[in-house]
Amino acid sequence: MNGTSLTTICLALLLSCACGAKPNGSKNKKPKQVVPAIECDVRAGKINLPEFIVKCPAHCKETKQQVYGTGVFASISSICNAAIHSGIITNMGGKVIVRKMAGQNIYKGSNSNGVRSLSLPKWRESFVVSVGKPKKGVIYPSTLDYVPSRPTYVKTTGQKEAKPPAATTVLPMTTTPEPTTTTTPEPTTTTPAPTTTTTTPPPPPTTTKARAAVHKVRDAGNSHPYLASVAAASSRKAQSGQGKGFSQVFRGVAYPNRYPQRASAGLRRPEAGSAIRRPPSSPVGPASPRRDWAPPNFPRPDWFPGARQPADVSYTAPDSGYTWSETDTSEVTAWDHRPDISEYERWFYNYGPYLPRSTDSDGNRRVPLDTTHTRVEPVDAWKPEVNPYESGFNVREQEPVPRAPEPVSQGDPNCKVDLAFLMDGSWSIGKRRFKIQKDFLSDVAQAINVGVAGPMMGIIQYGDDPVTELSLKSYSNSREVKLAVDKIVQKGGLSNVGKALTYINRQYFSDANGNRGGAPNVAVVLVDGWPTDKVEEASRLARESGINIFFVTIEGPDESEKANLVETNFVDKAVCRTNGFYSLPVNSWFALRKAVQPLVKRVCDTDRLLCSKTCLNANDIAFVIDGSSSVGTGNFRTVLQFVANVTQEFEISDTDTRVGAVQYTYEQRLEFGFGQYNNKGELLNAIKRINYWSGGTSTGAAITFAADQLFSKSKPNKRKIMIVITDGRSYDDVRVPALAVQSQGVIAYSIGIAWAAQDELEYIATDPDKEHSFFVDEFDNLYKFVPKIIQNICQEFNSQPRN
Repeated sequence: MNGTSLTTICLALLLSCACGAKPNGSKNKKPKQVVPAIECDVRAGKINLPEFIVKCPAHCKETKQQVYGTGVFASISSICNAAIHSGIITNMGGKVIVRKMAGQNIYKGSNSNGVRSLSLPKWRESFVVSVGKPKKGVIYPSTLDYVPSRPTYVKTTGQKEAKPPAATTVLPMTTTPEPTTTTTPEPTTTTPAPTTTTTTPPPPPTTTKARAAVHKVRDAGNSHPYLASVAAASSRKAQSGQGKGFSQVFRGVAYPNRYPQRASAGLRRPEAGSAIRRPPSSPVGPASPRRDWAPPNFPRPDWFPGARQPADVSYTAPDSGYTWSETDTSEVTAWDHRPDISEYERWFYNYGPYLPRSTDSDGNRRVPLDTTHTRVEPVDAWKPEVNPYESGFNVREQEPVPRAPEPVSQGDPNCKVDLAFLMDGSWSIGKRRFKIQKDFLSDVAQAINVGVAGPMMGIIQYGDDPVTELSLKSYSNSREVKLAVDKIVQKGGLSNVGKALTYINRQYFSDANGNRGGAPNVAVVLVDGWPTDKVEEASRLARESGINIFFVTIEGPDESEKANLVETNFVDKAVCRTNGFYSLPVNSWFALRKAVQPLVKRVCDTDRLLCSKTCLNANDIAFVIDGSSSVGTGNFRTVLQFVANVTQEFEISDTDTRVGAVQYTYEQRLEFGFGQYNNKGELLNAIKRINYWSGGTSTGAAITFAADQLFSKSKPNKRKIMIVITDGRSYDDVRVPALAVQSQGVIAYSIGIAWAAQDELEYIATDPDKEHSFFVDEFDNLYKFVPKIIQNICQEFNSQPRN
């Protein structure tokens, strides 16, 4: 009996210990990652965390929030648009991990995934984005610590209205504040326990969603001193006259004035979470009572939008990153050195995203011309000569010194080329030789005299992959190009010239990058030693697109090093012609500057830029069209459509391809000659307006007529092409006229339809017949031969010897 009781007691103790050992659950559940959501306009610099995860909403691309940099972004960039730009998320939103890093000296702009990032010369803080999948065991903060824009107050229940409210910083929220009771967030305040508080219920909400303490930096009142004074005076007058708060007077906002008047300013205690403060308008104290000044009497300009409330951040437009803001408080101490803001905020307030102002040799600071933004001086820079009582301004602003804009350079009209330099950024160069390469490019920019009516210059740096440093339209004078070249940073990697040539062919020489069309395209490749990939195929495609490729080879391979080449004779395989005009070997990097003048002389010799002429822009094409009675009106319109389809494929102008047309029966008629229509649209309309003639068929006489009326007036640098279209046997001989016209260098194509004689088609066509003679049984099948004819014309053109 005793043994049974003892066993029962032991079992009870074991069960109670086991139950006590289990906390709320039997398994140790892994903490779940909570991903806070943000809006599209949230910038990385406004979140006080070194690394965090966020969730972006959909359709941020449409907001066009600005992004600065590529890969590594300045902290004033929108997080969501930076993630879209990097390909981390799509426009449908998603999770993003953000990691802060040190600032960069330069941020390069680019266009990726539908988001255009801007360039920025320098910024203090950067960030990178990655896919929003935390590593195993890593938990990111579930709430975001924002840099506060201003303190937000919540009145504690039981306090009197007259007492200063308890300062409680409320984190930014993406939802509209509820008018009911709220609870202070636990981890971010100094309140030891959650305190139930009440706020005044706002009037019916407006259509715009309000966000508390939105992380924005706004312009200081108004960007012009006059506007600032008018806004300040109007606000005081409205408040005293109508008894309304600042926000109620101007914006109709539902929130009461959060900054009540104080009887005496004295020394003000720094407030928690205070943002950038407004500089003092005048010394304030018992001996110097505050005075309200009436607005100036001069008329208000038409563009004045009315006084704004900087604190009303819920209703302001998305910030561009280049404007200023400050919190509007009732009064501040005259000598306020702003101890309550961080160094970052102090730096941002004093300098912002602008370049440092340069200093003359005599020590006088020069203020650069800035037509879109007003620079606010540091608030601690007190000027004794300024009387604050007479100014009436709350913010001391310095008017920018007007400076005439630099005139646009016209450039050298005798060197009108679109010139792209492919500079070697591989690690094999080293920093010293990379600097020599940059000096060489600066000297070339100076020598060619860059301008809109002359040469335009761009730069691509290649390593493992090419990247655009300067587009053709980036700068319009040599001085700006030289300054931009000096800022280029070495990319590193291999010397993949083939990739770079493919890049300029497919992307760089485009209208978006400033390609002018009427100017020859020239690409100068600078390579240290030899390329690390093959260049033959990429060069061929670039040449066929009309790009004149030059090679400047520095310290090229000697006989013992040629075994290391990926591709032998890479220069001859790449350049436009192998006659030595397009290649410029340099024995030493220190002798590179001596190649400036020889290179400039060659790239500006537009008459010798032979690769500018392509199969589509270097022809005189004559159509000899059968208008006999057997064709008929309907089929004749089909023939004209075929002529228009062939013409459509060529580049039409007086300096490019020119087209003429002859219609024949027993007689011949010149419909239009070479150069009569130098616009493709006008030319196509002229083809459609050709009237059907009707009559017999004298093909031989028509060929002779075309030779006399068209090819006798052809330019010497044009390829002469004749396309004869007939539907039957000729009444006269075609062999002698065909041989005569071919002896003049004319390439003849013959197209027969229905009852055309095969032997006559072969007599007319240039050898080999199978490449230049075609036959179709019906007029409606003519369209099938358009691609074949274009392909043959281009193959013959590109197969010409390059020596």
